[in-house]
Order: sequence, then structure tokens, then C-alpha cells
Amino acid sequence: MEKRTLFAVILSILILVGWSYFFQKPAQKPKPAQQPPLKTEQAVKPEAQQPAVQPLDLPPAAQGAAASDITVETDLYKAVFSTEGAIIKSWELKTYKDDGKMPVVLLKAPGAVPPLGIIPDGSARSMMKALYTAGAEHLTLSEGSSRGELVFTYSDNATSIRKKFVFYNDDFRVDLSIETAGIQSYVIPIGTDFGVFDKKQSEHKGPVVLVDSNRKEFDEKLKEKLDFTGYVNWIAQEDKYFTAALIPGAQTDGAVVWKEGASPEIAFKVKQPKQDFILYAGPKEYDRLKKLNKGLEHIIDFGWFSIVAMPLFWVLKFFYKYLGNYGWAIIVLTIVTRIPFIPILNKSQQSMKKMQKIQPMMAEIKEKYKKDPQKMQKEMMALYKKHKVNPVGGCLPMLLQIPVFVALYNVLAKAIELRGAHFAFWITDLASKDPYYVLPVVMGGTMILQQKMTPTAMDPTQAKMMMFMPVIFTFMFLSFPSGLVIYWLVNNILGIIQQYFVNKKAA
Repeated sequence: MEKRTLFAVILSILILVGWSYFFQKPAQKPKPAQQPPLKTEQAVKPEAQQPAVQPLDLPPAAQGAAASDITVETDLYKAVFSTEGAIIKSWELKTYKDDGKMPVVLLKAPGAVPPLGIIPDGSARSMMKALYTAGAEHLTLSEGSSRGELVFTYSDNATSIRKKFVFYNDDFRVDLSIETAGIQSYVIPIGTDFGVFDKKQSEHKGPVVLVDSNRKEFDEKLKEKLDFTGYVNWIAQEDKYFTAALIPGAQTDGAVVWKEGASPEIAFKVKQPKQDFILYAGPKEYDRLKKLNKGLEHIIDFGWFSIVAMPLFWVLKFFYKYLGNYGWAIIVLTIVTRIPFIPILNKSQQSMKKMQKIQPMMAEIKEKYKKDPQKMQKEMMALYKKHKVNPVGGCLPMLLQIPVFVALYNVLAKAIELRGAHFAFWITDLASKDPYYVLPVVMGGTMILQQKMTPTAMDPTQAKMMMFMPVIFTFMFLSFPSGLVIYWLVNNILGIIQQYFVNKKAA
């Protein structure tokens, strides 16, 4: 039983700290596409192009003109478009700052595959270099002018394209409408670099797609081109806190993921002459994503215990609404989540106290029947029965708390609401580590105190091994988000208070 207790503690640590590494859901591999990868070197022959069918009433493309940039500014972001390909060149978020207090940039350059460029099926991306005519040279939105449009048009003897963007001053949402003539089918990518701000983080970064309610992730390890033919709800590029996503207004012909140099890319396949999309480029704020009513909120992944994490997330936001401080909201949430376990933990601590009391008798039985394991087991069970001791009583409460621990870990580690959230004194960002390491050291001290107060049935060697646990935890938590350390610290303090009253009652 002592070994089982030690194993349960170590298992809890592994689950809490290495959950995303050891238990991350593997992406379900669809069947590889049968058609060849997108061609990048050789242009399609003129005779292979489709003749224009019901061409759009557009002016012809300007001959010999140079590409120009169009800047779109709202209170939330600044975006730069190019008339070459009618693509996005850069995207800067005004209301979010990086570590250097500069605005978060979701796209610094178009990348290997520019966002929202049209690639006709079988072409060598000839339309990516096509020169469009823009309906404006600059667009600025404000409270007085909360909605604006930007239209790009292209037309030649065989092809016509119209891209219409609709922007909103108070939202990261952009409505996109595409009309084509003379193009049988095409793909429209989200961009190889669009939406990934932090490439050094440990969480998933890169393409993600929601197909038939199944979330599938991809990274730079992608080796083959993959086709998705089910109902594709959305495609996106993501990192821990931000995303750039494309949502179709009506069902498309599917999606495709492929490797473009060192970066993976994802795109929609379109056959309709008219297709509407919603572009979202901004933070993974649950309320904003939910408001779209397109299922994009599922891009926030709280892991296997999300069924527990989501209610905890809502409760955390509920407390913040009234307290106005996420640090205090975490403390109240920790207290609330501890309350249901108080009776179970009391029984656990009482059981461990009884196990400690019969420890000398257990040692005597082990020594007496060390050459007869079956007899030893029988005598042990008789001892447990005589003293009304449950040998698993100390482990069960810990195992029952694991789903809550893991769920809270994911919420506090991944919720963008904690990014840049001030608590008190030197803790100015609950999503970042404590700059002076005060919280982790204090937390380690509470673990030592809790260990000394907790009765144990371990032998001296095992007890000495367990004394290393606070040291290990302290070093691990040095780089953990402050919000998570606060949760663990408060949970330890509550455990110490509860153990004090249990010991007092037993005495």
C-alpha cells in the first residue's frame, strides 16, 4: 500500500505537468489525397484554362501598373492588403501587447503562401501575382464609422474575380464574399504564417481544422498532403492565445493540408462561382468566438477533461465579473472547488492516521512472513479488518481530484483572459511566471509543512524520498504561469488548515 501511495503521487505529478505531452489527442489521419500536390514551378498551359462563363461585369486589369498597399484600421487592429493577388500582407492587433509592450503582430509578411489568395485548380498560382483594382486607397473605421467595405476586382479575357471585404470597428470579424467566372475550382488558403504569434511555445501551433465536429491538428511534422471531404466547419492557424480562422458561409468542397517548405498550410477547396466566408483574426476569447455561432469556440482546447474545464472556466469568469481581478477570482474558485472534497479528504486523512497507528504491526507481519507472501497477505487483511482500516482510503481522494486538477491546470494555463491580467504588487501578468520566484518558493514551503503535518505509513526510506517532492515541485513551478501557482499555493494552504483540524480531533 505504501508503494501504491507513492505511485499515486508520482502519477498525479506526471498527469498535471506532462498532460499535453503524454496524453495529447492524436490527430486523426484522413486518407492521403489522390491528386498530386499543388504545383509550384510550372504554369498551366493557356489551352488548359477554362473559357469565361457568364463573366462578371468588371473593368479590365490595369496594364503595366505597380502593386500598391491598402491599409485598413479599426480600434482593434491594423491590416495591410496588397493589390497583387488581393491578399493580406500584415495584421497587427492594437489591444494586445507582447513582452516588449509592442502590439501583437499575427502576420508580419505574406509568407510562403499569402492569406486569402486564390489558387485555381491545376495552376501554378498565376492568380497569386494577378494585379487587382482596389475600390479604396485607405480605410479607417471608428465609433462614428463602424462599418466599411473594401472591394478588389480582376478581369482578363478568360477570368473574372471580385473579392469584397466588410470590416467592423468593434469586432475582429471580417466578412468576405468571392465571385468568380472562368475558374472551374480553386483553393483559398489561410496563410502559412497568419495567426501564429508565438512560435516558441510548447502548446500546439499551426493548422487546425474542425471536420464533422472532430478537431484535427497539424504541425511541421506533416509529411503528406491530406484531403478532407466531410463537412468542414472551419480552418485555422493557431497558437496558444491567438488564431486566424476562415469559416465558410455554405458548405465547400472540403479542405486540404500540405507542407509548404518548412511550414504546413491549410486551405478550403471551392467549386461554387460565389462563396461567402467569415475571417476571424484575433484572440481566442471564448465569448467573441461563441458570438460568431459557427463553432469556432472549439478552437480553444482544454484537453480530455474539457467537460470539467468549461464549467470551471465559466465560474472563473463569473467571479471575475464581480471581483474585477482574476487573481482573486482564482483564489475564490480554488476554495469553491475544494469544498466538495472536504468530507472525502477528511476520511482519507483519518484513514492515513489509522494506517500510521498500525504501522509497527504491519512491519512485524512483513518480517514474520517474508518467506510466505500468501500468508503475509492474509494476515495483513485480517489486521486491516480488525482495526477497520481501508488500505486504499488514502489514495482514492487523490485520484478523484485528478480530473479537477488537470481541468484547472488547462484553464489557468490556456485562457487568454489571464494574459496581461494584473493581480497585486509585482504580479502584473497571471499568464507569465513570477519574475522574482516568490510564489513558487512559498508554495514549496507550504508543501513541506503539509507533508510534516500529514500522517504516513511509509517506511523511513520512502518518507525520505517523498521529502524531495516539494523541491521538485518548486523547480517545476518556477516557470509556470503565476495564476497556476496561486491556485496550487491556495490549495496547499487549505489542505494545511484541514489537516490541522483533523490532527487536533485525532489528538
